[in-house]
Amino acid sequence: MTKPVLVMDGNEVKLRLQADRTKNSGAIHIDWLRFTCELRHAPVPVMEVLFPTPVQETLERPRSIAELDLESYRRAKMLRILRDMPDAEFAASAQAHALAQKVCKALGPDFRIEPEVKKGHDFYRFRWSIVRNDVECAWVGFLASGESPRQQAQAKTIHANVYGSACTFARGDWRHRMANLIEQVEGKITRIDYALDFFDGIRGGVERIRDEWHAGLMDVNGRRPKPNTVGPWVEGGRGRSFYFGSKEAGKQTNVYEKGVQLFGELDATCWERVELRYGNKLRDLPVDMLRRADDFFAGASDWHQQMLAEHGKCAEAQGIKVRSKQAIESVKAEVTRAIRWLTNTAGASVALAFEHLGQDAFLEILTGRKLPGRLAKFSPQEISAACASLDTQVFQPKVRSVGLAI
Repeated sequence: MTKPVLVMDGNEVKLRLQADRTKNSGAIHIDWLRFTCELRHAPVPVMEVLFPTPVQETLERPRSIAELDLESYRRAKMLRILRDMPDAEFAASAQAHALAQKVCKALGPDFRIEPEVKKGHDFYRFRWSIVRNDVECAWVGFLASGESPRQQAQAKTIHANVYGSACTFARGDWRHRMANLIEQVEGKITRIDYALDFFDGIRGGVERIRDEWHAGLMDVNGRRPKPNTVGPWVEGGRGRSFYFGSKEAGKQTNVYEKGVQLFGELDATCWERVELRYGNKLRDLPVDMLRRADDFFAGASDWHQQMLAEHGKCAEAQGIKVRSKQAIESVKAEVTRAIRWLTNTAGASVALAFEHLGQDAFLEILTGRKLPGRLAKFSPQEISAACASLDTQVFQPKVRSVGLAI
């Protein structure tokens, strides 16, 4: 009984992708999106969340669900959950819910937020789940699951994770709406996946892709990306994937038999896909990657541009500059040096000022200060990333050994 449902779902996905291609006048479909923003830039909760009215309080305690329409019940349940949050967690949970509302609005009317807070993912303590047809297809995470300095830095952020199913069934203009939202909250894209679909198959199939890698056609700046094969790479094999690049380096391409994945081996179509995943580990991913998907796909390499042209699309190749590992380590080294000086040399004075001068006087000392000279050449984003990656030992005062006189 599962096979007809699988085939129907596969056909529905194909129709949606074709509609998306027509709507956006481009060949590239966005198949995954993740972004992060700082709490101080996150949306402000609406008044009914901050100050529930007596009517809403009544709604929070219905005698039965039948007394209320479903939407009112969900809203009342959400308000009760927020109200019961500890004071230290309320602001983050309310702002995360406000961001989830905006994500839903960008995706379209088929999406809604589950009324109950759920356990978080990826080191976030909690998440608001976004569903379509009662199936989770996105979430917004908030607060940290641990006490380490890195996780405490994460606790000052909110993270949105939009799955491929949400991207596929979102409204036609969702990319531009989401790009505008990310800019409004001064967010950073941390992952974006591009998909180039060949519904009638790639000329030469996935075997051609493997051969082109051996011929060096995927090389970038004289370097050959790391390969990996998945599936039965034998004569007549179905469901194969050829990967090149690295998730750790933030750029990986997967060419695979999509028709087998969606429809199963017996009902497989010729559909094949080129999927390009970008991460932000070594790159700053611009928001325009949502608006100009074809251009950024073409800018990944000459091979990607050629595949786009083979699909019948021309694009203005837009590359993404890679931050060198040396540059990243340089920022981290300078930040570590500054924090160690603060901890070991000025720590006692800072503690004295914080405890005895009062908040206003203490903030007046700190406000408006320039960066240390050695850090002035780095951007706020680079410094923030370096601080988030510091080892906990950096924050521990150095213990000096004292010799005993004899």
